[in-house]
Amino acid sequence: MRRRSAALAFLAVLGPGLLAGLSDDDPAGITTYSILGADYGYRLLWVLTVSTLVLILFHELGARLGIATGQGLAGLVRERYGVRTAAVALGALVIANLGTTCAEFAGVAAALGLVGVPRGISVPAAAVLVTTLVLGGTFHRVERVLMALASVLVAYVGAGILADPDWAAAARGLVVPSLPLTRDAVLVVVATVGTTLAPWGLAFIQSYAVDKRLGPRDLRYERVDVLVGAVLTGVIGVFVVVACAATLHQDGVHVNDARDAASALEPLAGSLAAQLFGVGLLGAGLLAAAVLPLSTAYSIAEALGAESALDDRFADARPFYVSYIAIVTLGAGLVLIPGAPLIPILFLSQALNAVLLLPLVWLIRRLASDREVAGELALGRRGRVVTGVAFAFIAACVGALAVLEIA
Repeated sequence: MRRRSAALAFLAVLGPGLLAGLSDDDPAGITTYSILGADYGYRLLWVLTVSTLVLILFHELGARLGIATGQGLAGLVRERYGVRTAAVALGALVIANLGTTCAEFAGVAAALGLVGVPRGISVPAAAVLVTTLVLGGTFHRVERVLMALASVLVAYVGAGILADPDWAAAARGLVVPSLPLTRDAVLVVVATVGTTLAPWGLAFIQSYAVDKRLGPRDLRYERVDVLVGAVLTGVIGVFVVVACAATLHQDGVHVNDARDAASALEPLAGSLAAQLFGVGLLGAGLLAAAVLPLSTAYSIAEALGAESALDDRFADARPFYVSYIAIVTLGAGLVLIPGAPLIPILFLSQALNAVLLLPLVWLIRRLASDREVAGELALGRRGRVVTGVAFAFIAACVGALAVLEIA
């Protein structure tokens, strides 16, 4: 009976960690992982291992802060450090989120382009679909649909298995650090960190935990939710990398985006692998295109002191609804511009994410260490040390890229 009660309690809490984690396996992330596997084989898989561990740490901090304070990140920063600091944090989030929202719609366009649907049809249709889904439904209905979309990502596991990778080399790459000291290799590393631990996810998981009305006694279950979401994110990323490493890298094929990867897989791993890759890309694009603007809307509303929830009416949550519609419209509109550089949008936006992560991660760590803010859920000495090491890893990656760019 006790086990059944615990299982029901976990299912009631399940959502923030799973959605925040799996939404990281978006078209921009799949593009980044595809380039990593195609260009470097199994050699840089260890970056995904470390990034997944860092993801667990900081998503847990986000959920912890949401539960401890009942506030989202932007609102908490505004209350604790003032309007100026909140404006800087919000600016970093909006810039990162807009670039990545463009990437989500670019991914939808790429996936449906594989079956001949033009961008001019697929992108507006996706924008209308996700807006209607998120803003027209109740919180629990939206959550169930997003969970169903997340399940599509298992297609990448199938694509990876069909590619028949060298599992011994993959296992070695996951745990043995190796890095060519070139600008391109370091850029891929930084983009991998930025796409796995995306800025929007940090804000989303905290606001979503608040919207879900989780309390302190839910934290132990939410930690499991975070762990499951982060591990699944890393596992799916690994299967994307090994699929491209086993096929494209072996044949010296360079890919520019995830659509190229899906097309190139067909002659090397069979049509089913390519189809699964395309299905995963479409599901990932729709999931992230729904969740990412939601993160932005939460943050803008909180920064303005107008905290809102999905169940609120438009009249009671205008900043929230207007922000969601605006970010979807801008993201889809930029992708529809003729000649828009979709490849830089997909890949380089993730490197920008890593740069913008630094101030956000610093703020989250500081807030989570403050007993006046987090109370009994504040980080202890060990937590501060571990998260400090994680912050140093992100800073080292960004610093190495800056040095190579200057040189």
